[in-house]
Order: sequence, then structure tokens, then C-alpha cells
Amino acid sequence: MANSCWGIFRESTHSPGRESDDTEILRLTGKHLEAKGFHVELKTADALAEAETDRPRFVFLMCERVEVLERLRALEVDGVPHVNSPRAVHNTYRDRMIVVLDEANVPFIQSRIVATTEQPDADAFPVWVKRGDVHNTQEGDVVLARTAAAIHEALRGLAARGIPRAVLQPHVDGDLIKFYGIGAGGGHHHEPPWFRWFYHKDQRLAGHPLDVRQLARLVRRAASALGLEVYGGDAIATASGELVLLDVNAWPSFALYRDEASAAIAAYLVLRFSGGRR
Repeated sequence: MANSCWGIFRESTHSPGRESDDTEILRLTGKHLEAKGFHVELKTADALAEAETDRPRFVFLMCERVEVLERLRALEVDGVPHVNSPRAVHNTYRDRMIVVLDEANVPFIQSRIVATTEQPDADAFPVWVKRGDVHNTQEGDVVLARTAAAIHEALRGLAARGIPRAVLQPHVDGDLIKFYGIGAGGGHHHEPPWFRWFYHKDQRLAGHPLDVRQLARLVRRAASALGLEVYGGDAIATASGELVLLDVNAWPSFALYRDEASAAIAAYLVLRFSGGRR
């Protein structure tokens, strides 16, 4: 079928507390695509192994496991367009993201990659200890450590679960911002066609200066470097007006903007899948 496409759900283990939100944004995007004449088949990541003889024309995906991304990468190499590309999703693994953004000269929070078998110290506390690959999946993946002993304990916990590397990042005071975007991947040098931000809940806002255009430009540069087209993340607005980029991830839940975002994503996918951009 000419306009057949797969939508791949995120693994439930990668959506702690966000399972229904992640499912819904993909489902709604599929509904919008169907309304535009596409035949959409939604699949779990585990179901891909059962469909290896099938070949869609296009794929849109939220899955993150390396073995699943490699399977999709084989399809992509064979000429099937993907959003986000499997490589871009893999680039959001913390240890890869740090290197990619550094090579692209994109400002990012000071980050130190360590082996979970190490016993590193820190120049100042508190320090965030984060697993070095995927984002937060369970308790212990992201820990705020206030002493060297707490760092070592967090690393031992990760090592015991077979996680070989971690990232150490300083705690940055300021107003925590959440952002969402669509369409910045691929190195285009214009404002993202769709960009939203808001202050993270459960914080006491200090009201630090925030240049929203500067935020959009920073986020666009990061997404382009990583190759992301549908993305989200976090940043801090500091007292000096500096923006500190904390995290970028592939295809978030868009929970506060789900209806608007799903329509915008579908419109973007139509252009991509109709040859508007590869």
C-alpha cells in the first residue's frame, strides 16, 4: 500500500509514570495520519520481530531499545524513511549525546562520564548521578548526591544492575523549563515550525530572566546536532540570564499540548513521507 506506515510505541519500561501519555500521543498522531489518507499500523517494539517479512513505506517511532533501533535501522538503510531516525534516537543516550553536542559546539551542562565501578569525587556538591545510557526508567537511574559517599552508593546501585557507565552533572540553581519541538532535525537554520515551553511544576519560581527566542535557538541547535525531528527536554534559566541545557530526548509525551502536538506532528510527517524532506 502506497501510504502504509508503522507507528512504534515506546517500551513500557522506558515510560515510568508516562505509559498512558506516551501511548496516547502516538495513537493520536496515527489518527491524524489516517485522516490524511495514510494506512497506519501501530505496533509494540516487541511485535517488530514478528513482522520482519513486512515492509512499510514509512515509520514513526517512540521506541528506544538498542536492539529494536538496530532492526529499524536496517529498514531505514533499505530506503524506508523514519521519524525520528533510529540513529537520532540512539544519540539521545546520555553518553552519546554529551559527545555529539560537544563536537557540534552546542552548549550543554558540564558532564563527566564515569564507569560505575569507579569511586570519583566531585569539585562541588550537590551532584546528579545519572545512568549513562537511556533516560530515567526507575528509581536509582537519576540520583541527587550531596556527598562523595552518596555518589559511590548511586554508582554501586547502577553497577549492580549491569549498567556500566554513568554521568555526573552539577546541580544548577534556577527556574526549570520543559520544552517540546517538531521539525528542527536535519540542520535547517530557521525557527522550529512548532515549539512550546513551560515552567516545570512543583518548583518555587525565582522569575529569572528568560529569552524565549534564545531558548528556541539553543534547542534547535541541539536537536539538529542529534538529528532529532520530534523532541523535548529540559533547561534551566539562571539568575544571570544564562540558559543551561540539561537534557534532550526523542519524541516525548507532549502531555500538556497533546492535541495540538499530535496534529502538528502528523502534518510534519505528511511532508516528510510525501517527499517534502528526507
